[in-house]
Amino acid sequence: MSNIDQAGTYVLGDRNVKRLGYGAMQLAGKGVFGPPKDRDAAIAVLREAVEAGVNHIDTSDFYGPHVTNQIIREALYPYPDDLMIVTKIGAMRGADGSWNPAFSAEQLTQAVHDNLRNLGLDAMDVVNLRVMLDVHGPAEGSIEEHLTVLAELQRKGLVRHIGLSNVTPTQVAEGQGIAKIVCVQNQYNLAHRQDDAMIDDLARDGIAYVPFFPLGGFSPLQSSTLSDVSQRLDATPMQVALAWLLRRAPNILLIPGTSSVGHLRENLAAAELRLSDAVMAELEDVAGIRPA
Repeated sequence: MSNIDQAGTYVLGDRNVKRLGYGAMQLAGKGVFGPPKDRDAAIAVLREAVEAGVNHIDTSDFYGPHVTNQIIREALYPYPDDLMIVTKIGAMRGADGSWNPAFSAEQLTQAVHDNLRNLGLDAMDVVNLRVMLDVHGPAEGSIEEHLTVLAELQRKGLVRHIGLSNVTPTQVAEGQGIAKIVCVQNQYNLAHRQDDAMIDDLARDGIAYVPFFPLGGFSPLQSSTLSDVSQRLDATPMQVALAWLLRRAPNILLIPGTSSVGHLRENLAAAELRLSDAVMAELEDVAGIRPA
C-alpha cells in the first residue's frame, strides 16, 4: 500500500486533509446514473481508500441520484473522526440521466437535506455550490441569489463550510463578498489550463483548489508526451497527471475517482512519484505552454 502522507496536507475549512483524496462519482452506474453493477465492490473501494489514509471524500447526492451517498454511508458509517465529506448542490438528474440546473431556493435547500439524510449526518463539512449557468463549463452571471441560500443554511448550522464549483474568477470574487469560500472545484489538468491564474490567486488567499477530470474526464487525454514520460518513469499516465497536479501548486487537493480497488491503489501511489524540473518543463508541452 502506498503512503499518501508523502503528498502532504492542506487546510480545507477548519481541518488539514491529505492532498490525495477520493471522488465518489464513479461509484454509481454507467453515466453516473443508477446503481453500480457491483455494490460490494463499490463498498470495498471506499473502505480501502480510508484504510490507506484518505480523509477527504468528494460526493454529491445527484450522483445516482442518491446512490453514492447511500453507498458511502453503508461502507463507512460511523465515520472516522478525521474524515471530511464534501458534497455539491445546484444540479439534478432527469429521468433520462440528463444533468439539469436545480437553482431555486427550494431545490438548493432540499439538496442539502437530501445529502444529510442519505449520508446520515447532522451537518455537512463542506457544500460546493455547483454553478450551472452553462452545463458545458463556467459561464459568467451573478451567483448572489443562489449562494445567499447556501449561506443561510450555513447560519442554521446545516453546513459548516462553503465552496464553489464550475465558476469564473469573477464569480469567485462575488462569492467571497457573500460568504467565506474555502475551496473552488473546476476542471483542470495538464491540457485544460484556463484556471492557472486563479489557482495562484487562491493559493495566496489560503483557499483550496480541487480539480476534477485530472486526465480529461470522459474523453481521456491522449498525449504522446504524457505517454513517453509515464513509460520512462515506469508509471501510468494517470499517476503522472496526478503527480503533476500535486507539484503544480500547494493548495491543490486531488479527488481521483474509480470503482476498482486496483485502480485506486494505482492512483494513491501517485503520492510517491516525484517529477523533476526537467519532466515538469517537458509536460508543459501538453498544453502548448513554454516555461519562462
